[in-house]
Amino acid sequence: MIKLKSRMFALAAAVSALAGTGHAVAQDFTFGWNPRTGDVWVDNWLGDVNRYGSRYRQPFVDEMVRYYGAPRDLVSSLLIERHWAPGDVYYACAIAQIIGRPCRYVVDEWERDHGQGWGSVAKRLGIKPGSDEFHRLKRGFVPTYDRWGRPIRIDEDLYPHYPARAKAIKAQGNGNAHPNPGNRGKAVGNNNGHGNKGKSQGNQGKNKGKGQGKGKD
Repeated sequence: MIKLKSRMFALAAAVSALAGTGHAVAQDFTFGWNPRTGDVWVDNWLGDVNRYGSRYRQPFVDEMVRYYGAPRDLVSSLLIERHWAPGDVYYACAIAQIIGRPCRYVVDEWERDHGQGWGSVAKRLGIKPGSDEFHRLKRGFVPTYDRWGRPIRIDEDLYPHYPARAKAIKAQGNGNAHPNPGNRGKAVGNNNGHGNKGKSQGNQGKNKGKGQGKGKD
């Protein structure tokens, strides 16, 4: 009987996950939203994971299950019943994969002591800032975003691991641009050059007209 109820709950959670594509904001999350991983790039992209996971819940759940080894009922419960931020779910399961522990173990650690942020929790679990484990944690964002078909801009820490992407960023001439995903559209708009081009053409036409006038005199 207990097993049957458990299966029914898992099925209900899966159906809810399939149907749910609502948008969530920070105040909707049980722990609010303040990741404090110790890395600005990671904090910013975890915020973008929130946006993706809130809008495309089923692909997010599938990613956690298939590539991070998280139980589907756990991920669905965290998102739907316990109102976790998708970014927190992702980071808990990503840390668990790095340290070789079940995702549920890191979830329990975060729920018990999240006051100092993810940086403190990760360090307590053996992932120190700047360590090989931490860099593996950062690199993990890229294949996940690739599978989602969602663009991600790497920072300089990841250049050696993704040389082709690093070369493309450097070719744009703004390799030091702020890594905040919310600034991507703004950065493109600032570098398209159309405004300056139009101004330049206008000045050329004006100067040309002056030159022709002097010739007639």
